[in-house]
Amino acid sequence: MTSTTGATGSGRTRRHPPRKGNPVVRLFSAIVLFIRQILDELRKVVRPTRHELVTYTSVVIVFVTAVMMYVWGLDQLINRLIAFAFGN
Repeated sequence: MTSTTGATGSGRTRRHPPRKGNPVVRLFSAIVLFIRQILDELRKVVRPTRHELVTYTSVVIVFVTAVMMYVWGLDQLINRLIAFAFGN
């Protein structure tokens, strides 16, 4: 079976030729491009309404409180079992 990519390459093609020019200019243009991409992504963010924010916050607080009480109850149970097994 013969390869269609040739014997010298790994099958990957280069998208861009090696860049030439001033490395400082390339650095700053890369930073500007990065900041533009960040701003573009931030424009896509959908922020919750006040009602959704209050609802989500309430759910998180109730869930964390329930898990905290469950862990506290297990801790108390284990402490009593240890005290019973080994005495005070």
